[in-house]
Amino acid sequence: MTDSTLPADSDADATSGDVKNRVYGRRKGRPLHKRKTSLLTSLLPTLEIPTPKPGDRLDPFSLFGAPVEDVWLEVGFGGGHHLAQVATENPTVGVIGAEPFINGVASLLALVEDAGLDKRVRILPDDARPLIDALPDASVGRAFVLFADPWPKTRHHSRRFIGPENLARLSRVLKDGAELRVASDDMGLVRWSLEHLVKHPDFAWTARVPSDWRVRPSDWPPTRYEEKAIEAGRKPVFLRFVRNPRGSA
Repeated sequence: MTDSTLPADSDADATSGDVKNRVYGRRKGRPLHKRKTSLLTSLLPTLEIPTPKPGDRLDPFSLFGAPVEDVWLEVGFGGGHHLAQVATENPTVGVIGAEPFINGVASLLALVEDAGLDKRVRILPDDARPLIDALPDASVGRAFVLFADPWPKTRHHSRRFIGPENLARLSRVLKDGAELRVASDDMGLVRWSLEHLVKHPDFAWTARVPSDWRVRPSDWPPTRYEEKAIEAGRKPVFLRFVRNPRGSA
């Protein structure tokens, strides 16, 4: 849920130094209030997933402080409002969020503390790709990529998260029948995402009528960015794809 107005003033690599794993966009914004600064040193160490190194493997169910029946993943959670609400509304689910923007991480920490979600939320304050690569096959029950940076310039389109390499990553870790939810108010990014998802053999679009992508489902909490987009006169699009059963092709 990266705000597209953020300048790309940091090209730090995620882990390996490979240019393809470069993280674009700044890591920190305005100075944090005292409470959020404190949470970065008091609560984040309890919830943080260290950035996996190449070849590392994680058992996602072992990451949480309470037993969970399923694990969901949000890539780029922005200020964390959607993630926190999802965790609140699904008390048997553990939710992992990846977000390199430290102000967003601090915002989520405050929401987690307020709602008492520390047992079922885990945070990677970094690029999501090393985390996804470390997860087992078919281990994630739902994934979210919401209001990602649209990178509108043609020369920057390769920076968009939805694309062949990352869809292969998500396809591997999503369970059969798991849902991938994608939302954007940028029509260029919507068309791009649809093009790549529709032609991918592992994903099937659930939409049957226009309202399926024009209206946010009742079990899909709103995000702050979505609210800002609507206030500005932009109409978000909500895409739901399911992971096809393995071996069905």
